[in-house]
Amino acid sequence: MKTARHPRGIQPLLVFAFIFALLVVLHVPLLRLPYFWDEAGYYVPAARDLLLRGSLIPRSTASNAHPPLVLGYLALWWKVAGYAPLVTRSAMLLVASFSLLGLFKLAEDLANIEVAAATVLCTALYPVFFAQSSLVHLDLAAAGLTFWALDAYIKDRGWETALWFSLAALAKETAILAPLALFAWWLLSHLLRNSDGRQSRPRPTSTLWLLAPLLPLSAWYAYHYLRTGFVFGNPEFFQYNVQATLHPLRIVLALLIRVWQTVGYFHLLVLTLAALFAMWLPPLRDVNAGRPRIALDVQFAMLSLIMAYVLAMAVVGGAELARYMLPVVPLVILICISTLWRRVYLWPAVVSVVGLMFVLGWFVNPPYGFSPEDNLAYRDYIRLHQRAEEFLEARHPMARVLTAWPASDELTRPYLGYITRPMKVVRIDNFAADQLMSAADLRSRFDVALVFSTKYEPAHPLLQGWHLWEVWKAEFFGYHRDVLPATATQILGGKLVYAETRNGQWIGVVELEQIVEARGRAIGSQVGK
Repeated sequence: MKTARHPRGIQPLLVFAFIFALLVVLHVPLLRLPYFWDEAGYYVPAARDLLLRGSLIPRSTASNAHPPLVLGYLALWWKVAGYAPLVTRSAMLLVASFSLLGLFKLAEDLANIEVAAATVLCTALYPVFFAQSSLVHLDLAAAGLTFWALDAYIKDRGWETALWFSLAALAKETAILAPLALFAWWLLSHLLRNSDGRQSRPRPTSTLWLLAPLLPLSAWYAYHYLRTGFVFGNPEFFQYNVQATLHPLRIVLALLIRVWQTVGYFHLLVLTLAALFAMWLPPLRDVNAGRPRIALDVQFAMLSLIMAYVLAMAVVGGAELARYMLPVVPLVILICISTLWRRVYLWPAVVSVVGLMFVLGWFVNPPYGFSPEDNLAYRDYIRLHQRAEEFLEARHPMARVLTAWPASDELTRPYLGYITRPMKVVRIDNFAADQLMSAADLRSRFDVALVFSTKYEPAHPLLQGWHLWEVWKAEFFGYHRDVLPATATQILGGKLVYAETRNGQWIGVVELEQIVEARGRAIGSQVGK
């Protein structure tokens, strides 16, 4: 593939050191936070099983059949430096830095150093990438390895392409979409050239290497099947992420969500619109020549990859999480910034505005529903749960606690960083009114309830009042409304003894009548003495 000519690049080690230092400075307040949501529910327990038992198949949690590369990397860090959130989050920042270095090299080879630097800066500041940089998830690692593979692919380095794409697929299975999409695009372009009567241009040897990553991924699934009897994870995981997602209307709705997450989510629309408007402007000319664009065959190849992710992630994946799109969103950023550099004289100013909008997105929640893991809302969640669960453990260390996931894991697994010893938990799905009413009929089974917001609800959502959208969300995406702590207290018949709200999220501790009465009798007996 043809790439733009540019001056000799900066030493990769210096770029990596600068990126890592920048990420560490930006994440200093977050490096000691306990584990959050899917971290606590699957990835940390699975990596800990690998550390303690040497088992690639998790034992303390049901296996989701995710490949073990990232979890093995994390277990190795714990073995060397000790098990602690600081070690974990620093190790993930190294992954994020390596991913951004791969993106820098790709952008530099396709355009120039200026575009590469701006692309890396905007990607690092993009709220979803920023939040994911220190979290124990697989998508960012898969994205970074994909960038390294794309850079090898455009340089026609076949075995390097296969290696990087194989590692990406072993980081997360969905990364196999990238080499398959590139192979499909080559096959389609080959057929189109032949149908036009033009001689097909020979493809570099890297093309056939695109199929090589299927081998290690297939080997992993074969191993998983031999050990568990399931290929693609436990039946509940497979049903939630594949079987329950195949309704035609859901696929259409999910497709719209995926398109939005790719070009508009968290102020990304500012950048994509700026690039679209720039297309109306003529290309700029420097002193001796015009500013070259990224080669069209490379752009079409990247477009095939982006489309593959959008379509595939609309069909599978029970939760429409934005992090699933991390392998392609930086490519959109790269193309947009390259367009601005080529056509807009004040392009650094436009990029600066976009960067400021991204930073704003760290702190200001959008007027639509989103996952707290997509900006610093995850920090708010952790702080709320830390304080409430410390209060609960200090006040009722032996109580049976009614709550929902992931607090159920936080209260039963002290190594997640919320409590000092396990507590007894009675788990429900969420804190919708019907769930709490059902729980109220079984009050003899628990003493205290820990209720919290399981979804972020904007104060004034964009589609507020559109009943059909509410119905679709409930039917296809598991939407429900959690009742507030005061209402939960009334339904359960108890006393609200702790409540806190932070940036649209909340948590509360409800003591049931029997424990309130028992505490009152204890105080009365002490007074009588």
